Amino acid sequence: MSILINIEDLLSCSIVEGTRMEFKKGWNPVPIMRSNCAFANDFENEGSGYIIIGADEVDGKPIRPDEGFNPAHLERVEKELVQLCNLIQPSYFPRLSLEEIDEKHVLVIWCSAGANRPYKIPDDVTSKHKTYNYRIRFRSNSIVPNDEQTTELIQLTAKIPFDDRVNTFASVTDLSKSLMREHLQETNSKLYEESEDMSVEELAEKMNLSQGSNEHLFPKNIGLLMFSKNTQQHFKKAIIELVEFPEGLTKPFFEKTFTGPIQKQLLDALDYIKTKIIKTKVVKYKDREKADRFFNYPYDAIEEAIANAVYHRNYELQEPIEIRVLPKAIEIISYNGIDPSLKQADFDSGRVRARRYRNSRVGEFLKELKLTEGKGTGIPTILNALKENGSPTAKFDTNEPERAYFIIEIPIHEHFKEETSSYKVENDQESDQVSDQVSDQVISILKYCSNPKSRQEILSFIGVSNQTKNFKSHIHPLLDLAWLEYTIKDNLKDRNQKYQITEIGLSILKGIKVPKKKVTK
Repeated sequence: MSILINIEDLLSCSIVEGTRMEFKKGWNPVPIMRSNCAFANDFENEGSGYIIIGADEVDGKPIRPDEGFNPAHLERVEKELVQLCNLIQPSYFPRLSLEEIDEKHVLVIWCSAGANRPYKIPDDVTSKHKTYNYRIRFRSNSIVPNDEQTTELIQLTAKIPFDDRVNTFASVTDLSKSLMREHLQETNSKLYEESEDMSVEELAEKMNLSQGSNEHLFPKNIGLLMFSKNTQQHFKKAIIELVEFPEGLTKPFFEKTFTGPIQKQLLDALDYIKTKIIKTKVVKYKDREKADRFFNYPYDAIEEAIANAVYHRNYELQEPIEIRVLPKAIEIISYNGIDPSLKQADFDSGRVRARRYRNSRVGEFLKELKLTEGKGTGIPTILNALKENGSPTAKFDTNEPERAYFIIEIPIHEHFKEETSSYKVENDQESDQVSDQVSDQVISILKYCSNPKSRQEILSFIGVSNQTKNFKSHIHPLLDLAWLEYTIKDNLKDRNQKYQITEIGLSILKGIKVPKKKVTK
């Protein structure tokens, strides 16, 4: 069975970190089985590990051309590996792939995180008297954990990452073979050609997107997040919401929602921002020929920030990723914040390295698509892109100590500050057909408030939490426009306060022209 990425990309170490790879000149069962066990335990929640047989290395990098693995030995090695894997407690079986490179072959052992971890392995699988120990990866080595690490490893048994868990409320047929093969084609995997005649069930098993027996086979959450055509059917709020506030949070706003598989959302959102939001300004000088070119927001910084949100968000929560385009900044908000091991001071210093990644499988696939690196380079990339563009530095809010959300604020370049918005607001003119300018969500809120509703009822209705920031984003702008009104006008903070549609709001629903502020580009 072929691996999911191209062998050239694997050996280049550009997609898979060196700590997740081990190179062996030949088949040597003792160290190979130790590493097999360590990768299966995935102590740092980094994702799959790879053991490449037939490739020597120096300082963790393969020597090219490779030593090579004799394909005639494949059947013998496969049989021996099965016997040795039965020595692991509980049994664990990796996947093998014979790959061709440099006009030679290498044998790749793909070790994904095991579903029944933690695992033990004999220190010497060839010895008659076997001493069992857990194994974990420490940097580029497979070691016996100390007492503290052993306790932590055992505790991880009940903490399989959400993206790698089985979803018993869905069916493997909810996965899309075409989307899976599209990914394999994009990553130049040999499995793309091999999968043409496979069933959805077979391909899902080969890509480690399912688990269970034939009669009780279920997809994993990672499969539904990335390879289902109905992702939101399973994860309603696994979406990206982009909201433009041309004149700040108290003025009209314009929404765009990106749905579908999470990698498609990411690409669609980036494409929208690149074509609709990012602007260029050229500054010419009288005393020199060369002009300066600036962007209101450097694309590399935006790309890294949004990819970071998709990678690290908590998909168990019913909260979307929010992108707010404000007059002088773009904010990217993800829930429920970041790993507790990371502190606000880490972000303030620009030196951030997570010990564990929340969604290792999401990260693996995004790395294969070269949409993220996952090597702790995200924050430096954002800061460097802003510096090269001459922009103010980014701000990071970890929401300590609650850790309910994480915000990256990317400020606009100084040369664009006088252009507070790409929109002009003119008073006392008739609008175009108003129904064409407001979002479906706004229309839903107006209809819902035909009878007075509380703040909690409205926010619950649109599927967001009852927080001040959500009130400011979704309700306050409608009050400011006089599309909604307070029911208790003499005490706006009354605990029994509710909100109801106004005559102007009713005219919005009827789709007629009404006197209001005109929004034009």
